[in-house]
Amino acid sequence: MRKKPLVVVTRKLPDAVETRMMELFDARLNVDDRPMPRAALAEAMKTADVLVPTVTDRIDAELIGEAGPQLRLLANFGAGVDHIDLKTAKARGLTVTNTPGVLTEDTADMTMALMLAVMRRLIEGERVARSGDWQGWAPTAMLGRRMRGKRLGIVGMGRIGRALARRAGAFGLTVHYHNRRRVAPEVEADLEATWWESLDQMLAHMDIVSVNCPRTPATYHLLSARRLALLRPQAVIVNTSRGEVIDETAMARMLEQGKLAGAGLDVFENEPAISPKLLKLENVVLLPHMGSATIESRIETGEKVIVNIKTFVDGHKPPDRVIEELF
Repeated sequence: MRKKPLVVVTRKLPDAVETRMMELFDARLNVDDRPMPRAALAEAMKTADVLVPTVTDRIDAELIGEAGPQLRLLANFGAGVDHIDLKTAKARGLTVTNTPGVLTEDTADMTMALMLAVMRRLIEGERVARSGDWQGWAPTAMLGRRMRGKRLGIVGMGRIGRALARRAGAFGLTVHYHNRRRVAPEVEADLEATWWESLDQMLAHMDIVSVNCPRTPATYHLLSARRLALLRPQAVIVNTSRGEVIDETAMARMLEQGKLAGAGLDVFENEPAISPKLLKLENVVLLPHMGSATIESRIETGEKVIVNIKTFVDGHKPPDRVIEELF
């Protein structure tokens, strides 16, 4: 009988996914579902044929350098790979795979939910309703802002950006976007989206800005203090991508000073730590990185991981190889 590959999984996955991995591979599971300490992660890379990391694992050059010769595949559980040093992995001869497309609809849903929550002050209202001090309806109480007719600027028109644009049209938002490459004319027409070559110019004209680009060296602090200052005081920022894309300190300061109307954040620059300034602000909705957290997406992500591993072990190119030059 052919020896099964040793597959080390760094976090707990849905039962159906773990069961299938146990059937197909010599799988070592993380039963406690705590992020692996660095020493444990290094040990896993010394013994595993395949490592299944997640966003909570920092696979840097030093760890990759300590990997055993038998490690040939990093089958990431998730689409984002900014936690993996892709250049070093490539130099070491490691194949890296991810799970694109699975999280698109769920993340777009959550982005719309955050927009509504900030614009209509849903979390503030929920706190009032629970407080025991609510005095009943009043004409000027809990006034938010209407969505219809507002301009939405999407930073990053990939899968999630496009899914968001489709939803935004149904809410009566006018869709604008900035992307490193302009999308095809037919896509633009279908989404009724306006392209801005200059991110600076787009930001200065938007009511809502949604960050939907991946975290790469080029997008680190893409929304810098200088760019944030271009936004109008009535503007709202929503981020369901990666916290590092925004200069969080500058954003918190602007929210504190009333230079931004609000923010809806599912990701943070130093997560799981959240800036104390953000925690104090009433005009900010904070979520614990749950944009893709549906049962369906987690199972589909696991299924993609399994396909990538199985295809690789069988001697073929896995369908979701990450090409380092694209990032």
